[in-house]
Amino acid sequence: MTPPIVKRYLIAFEKYKWIGLAGFSLAVIGSTVVAMLPDPPPVYIATGELNYTGPTVSFSQTGSEIQQQGRELTNATLLSNPVIEAVAAKMRIKPTTIAKNISIKMPGKDKLGKPTSTTIILGYQDQDGNRARDVLLGLMQEMVKLSGEINTSRLTAIIEKLNERLPQIKKSLQIAEQKLEKYDRLERPAILAAENGSLLSGITSSLNQQRQIRFAIAGIKAQINSLERKLGLGVNQAYVASALSADPIIANLRSQIYQVESQIAFLRKDLRPQHPTMVQLQRQKAASEELLQARAYEVLGGAGMAAPLQGDLTGIRTQSSLDPTRQGLANQMVALQTQQETLEQQLNQQIQQEAKLRQEYAVIPNKQLERSRLEQAVALEKAIYNQIQAKLTDAKTAEAETVSSLSISSPPISEAKAVKPKNIPVTIAIGSFMGLVVGGGVIFLLGSLEGIFKTREDIRDSLKEREVALLGELPIMPLDDFHTDGVPVILDSDSPYLEFYERFRSNLRRIGGKDFKVLLITSISSREGKTVSAYNLGIASARAGKRTLIIETDLRSPSRAAFLNVNLDEDTALEPLQYYSNLSECIRIVPDIENLYIIPSAGPVLHSAAIIESSEIKRLMEDVRERYDLVILDTSSLSFSNDPLLLQSYSDGMVLVTRPNYTQENLLGETIDQLMNYEINLLGAIINAADIPVQIAEPVFEPLEDIIIPTQDAELEIVPSPEVPIAAHRK
Repeated sequence: MTPPIVKRYLIAFEKYKWIGLAGFSLAVIGSTVVAMLPDPPPVYIATGELNYTGPTVSFSQTGSEIQQQGRELTNATLLSNPVIEAVAAKMRIKPTTIAKNISIKMPGKDKLGKPTSTTIILGYQDQDGNRARDVLLGLMQEMVKLSGEINTSRLTAIIEKLNERLPQIKKSLQIAEQKLEKYDRLERPAILAAENGSLLSGITSSLNQQRQIRFAIAGIKAQINSLERKLGLGVNQAYVASALSADPIIANLRSQIYQVESQIAFLRKDLRPQHPTMVQLQRQKAASEELLQARAYEVLGGAGMAAPLQGDLTGIRTQSSLDPTRQGLANQMVALQTQQETLEQQLNQQIQQEAKLRQEYAVIPNKQLERSRLEQAVALEKAIYNQIQAKLTDAKTAEAETVSSLSISSPPISEAKAVKPKNIPVTIAIGSFMGLVVGGGVIFLLGSLEGIFKTREDIRDSLKEREVALLGELPIMPLDDFHTDGVPVILDSDSPYLEFYERFRSNLRRIGGKDFKVLLITSISSREGKTVSAYNLGIASARAGKRTLIIETDLRSPSRAAFLNVNLDEDTALEPLQYYSNLSECIRIVPDIENLYIIPSAGPVLHSAAIIESSEIKRLMEDVRERYDLVILDTSSLSFSNDPLLLQSYSDGMVLVTRPNYTQENLLGETIDQLMNYEINLLGAIINAADIPVQIAEPVFEPLEDIIIPTQDAELEIVPSPEVPIAAHRK
């Protein structure tokens, strides 16, 4: 079986063979012209060598590094435009000529990337030996000069960069030192106090003082409790009672009240309370008590000069009745209370001082870390500053050592290049071979750019990719086999082509189902064989015993029913609607095929879409659906009109007809995608005019029964009959 790629090439070759032959002829002619050209003039090649060098003695690291970098020159650097243009101007040669004829071989490198040698080999070819030598010598001198300039420019760039960075680094160092100095002024005393132990000593001393103060407070509280038990008064009560008892005015008023009360008690036995003397004494007593109350308020309120006392104004006589001994104890209790409060304040101060010292001690590690960071920043900036200073000094020392990294180790030597004479037969043979390759490539390229399926395998793969069922592959039917120059129809029941259409019919019935009756057959473009497929499918269906009707619905083209030996009415195009409304007139019997009927097209007519959408066509389709087992609608191509889409509503399914070397790849994919989007029932596709071998009958002869002929002697003579064909079989 021939591979698909070979089939594609053979099809393209058949179409573009003259273009391929033209390409082959041009290649052969070109090679012949090249072979017949005279030999070129002799060529001279000048060769020379450059060697990597360096200063005899090197005192600076920068100079050594620059010299080492000078050994990393590349072809592009050595053959740069300035070098070539300088030599071209000196020798009066075009720069492009020098760039074309110069060659350079750099030293190789080992696995570690180190050069295996220090020699650079250069070559230059020219038709003049002296000029080749002079040009190469000029190039070598310019390369040595270029290497020195590159080294000098590198050193100059290093010095400029160092001088540019030095002020920035110096400023950064000063800023770092200022930050450290400022931090030491603020936090250094605390850090030193923590480092020499004075901060811990302060915390310990504060704890000892707190302990002593707490002991003293405890002793004072014991004395106060003892005095409270003796006096039966609290500290505040004792303070109030002592203040009231010590006031002389209150004491005098109390004495007057006692005297009045004594007189009242003495006279109460003899005088009645209403007696003027008793009334007078009561008034004196009330006045004294009122004065006592006012004086007690002044004493407790501080009289605007001292702090007020917290006491009850009721029972002033009782509260101010302390004797000197109890008054001394009360004063002692008040003094102890004052001393206790003083010690408590001292204790609180010590506690606060301890907390402050502890807080300072807790942040000491952070302060130490911050100072260490600032010290490291200063040290880093200082190290960078020192390095730049040292590098600048080293770079200035290298100014006297920087020289070119290249030197001429071997001056150019010019030699004539041996030219091998041309071999005419070999040149022509190579040209012929290249012509075959070019011609064949052009044919294959042109065939690939057509965008048309070349083989049935290509169409089959495209349908499979889009999940479209392949209902059949129909072979090529040569017109010579049917003795016609139009549509090849299978009128012979023994035709070997009928088998393929029967297979197409059975696949269609299997996919369409039991209720399938009306089939729409269309194609992407013209000349893909949809009419041939429709006619022969109808013949296959009729020969299978099914009442089959073919309706030519391509109203834009004339009818082809004459190829089925059906007589046509030339006046149908005048009144197409009347033609389709009368079934007895439009339906014709195919004379050579039983059960096969056809409605020839009324075309070509104008406004075919209006006729397709008319009520006459609708009634026609409803009627034939009831009368026939299979109705085949032969329509126009989808790229020609939208008539197939208008007829789709009358059908139960659609079949696309494709044909190798005619169906376009992009149109097939776009059409299938559009039909899927329109939700049209696409049953599948067929491949028409495929390259399929067909078993065609050959004439085979068999003798008929012997014929008995009477002779003159009235005897019977047996004569063999002539052979006649009874079957045929050929490939």
